[in-house]
Amino acid sequence: MTSNGAPQSGAEELWQIPATRLAAMIRTHEVSPVEVVEAVLERINQFNGALNAYVDVHGQRALAQAKAAESAIGAGEPLGPLHGVPVSIKDNLWHQGDVATSGSRLMTDFVAPADSPTVLRLRVAGAIVVGRTSMPEFAWRGTTDNPLHGECSNPWNVSTTAGGSSGGAAAAVAAGMGPLSVGSDGAGSIRIPASFCGIVGLKPTFGHVAQYPALGGSELVAHVGPMARTVDDCGLLYRAIRGYDPRDPLSTLDPSGGDDAVLSGTSGLRVAWAPKLADTPVEREVMEIVTRAVHVISTLVLTVEDATPRLDSMAELLDILYGVVQAGGHASRPAEQKALMDQELVAYAEAHQRTSAVDYVGAVRLRQQNVATLNDFFTDYDLLLTPTVGLPAFELGAVNPSTVAGRQVGHLAWAPCYPFNFSGQPAISVPAGQTADGLPVGLQIVGRRHEDATVLALASAFERIQPWAHLWPTL
Repeated sequence: MTSNGAPQSGAEELWQIPATRLAAMIRTHEVSPVEVVEAVLERINQFNGALNAYVDVHGQRALAQAKAAESAIGAGEPLGPLHGVPVSIKDNLWHQGDVATSGSRLMTDFVAPADSPTVLRLRVAGAIVVGRTSMPEFAWRGTTDNPLHGECSNPWNVSTTAGGSSGGAAAAVAAGMGPLSVGSDGAGSIRIPASFCGIVGLKPTFGHVAQYPALGGSELVAHVGPMARTVDDCGLLYRAIRGYDPRDPLSTLDPSGGDDAVLSGTSGLRVAWAPKLADTPVEREVMEIVTRAVHVISTLVLTVEDATPRLDSMAELLDILYGVVQAGGHASRPAEQKALMDQELVAYAEAHQRTSAVDYVGAVRLRQQNVATLNDFFTDYDLLLTPTVGLPAFELGAVNPSTVAGRQVGHLAWAPCYPFNFSGQPAISVPAGQTADGLPVGLQIVGRRHEDATVLALASAFERIQPWAHLWPTL
């Protein structure tokens, strides 16, 4: 199951149509929501067995909701922006009455007592949730593999990982098993799988998309965001799910922050290019692909300059702050629970149980210094470009790659995504190209806080010159 990156042959089918067009076609009666949902469910039935992207599919409920959506159109009822459009959600998001396992055997009997803010907003927007997508146990790793549901494969090559922790979401969208998915991102968990699977993934400005329940120590870095095949689709889903919720005291009362403004264009933007942010190693072929993408972007903006913000000890900072969260959540669990868990997660949590309070507070201070550095950097530049990940998708089963560009790397330190979880800035991964083996490579575009629209604008302009949505993995 590999790809040469060729366009899909033959007439366009319903499962291939972007969500923005589907929403318009549904409104104008060109297509029925029932037909759309049936096409997506058939696609899931065909290929989820090979990919293991979905862990739960709500086929009958989705069809019933599609019939209700069709009736609402006929009755002239008010329609939301995603009326009748299929969406999937990550397995850590609450959907009232559904089991939400977070990829753990410890959670197989947990039934969500309420909707998360995102799911509530999807309902209001008229979206149809067709199922739940796979993730690593408690979203701890950058690959999607857990003891409950097993491994999630990459549609471009099933012997490689889809990435994580929103790997099931990325694989589903990349394979045409639904045009939209909602993921979460605490250290790159939307952008890493977006890069590996050749789709678009946005980590919005922190607080723009409300979260509930609280995420046990990750509240200040975790984001919920959209994943799709096109930038316009990503923006459509983002606008539908963003907003304040009183259950999340960190969500913003006015999340727009000017991001609804119609930009006059990208030609006046000042853009920085940091090929090795935070000293992240990057493999040669990946660097060549992303550098070509940066050259394309240089034709769209006022200037692109080689400029890298100096971020001190970022890999060590990630190890302490992320490791302490895992230690706090899992190191003191009883032995019978640990026996059911991902053993590498257990070992990682126990190893970080020894981190001292002094070291932790020192890491918090260093994080604040690095965020201040980024704030200063973005007074000179509107946007920053980096490779999303330092390598293409690696082999299934591994928590981390063995080496990147000949260097050993720590947990998640092979993707320069996590600095922007610390700073809360909007960051998107878009497809930059493919390796000689047909594996996707992503370009990361980062903006100032609350300037998500600028990030989306440049991503969209790049997509118009170098489109990718017509390329499909051969399944």
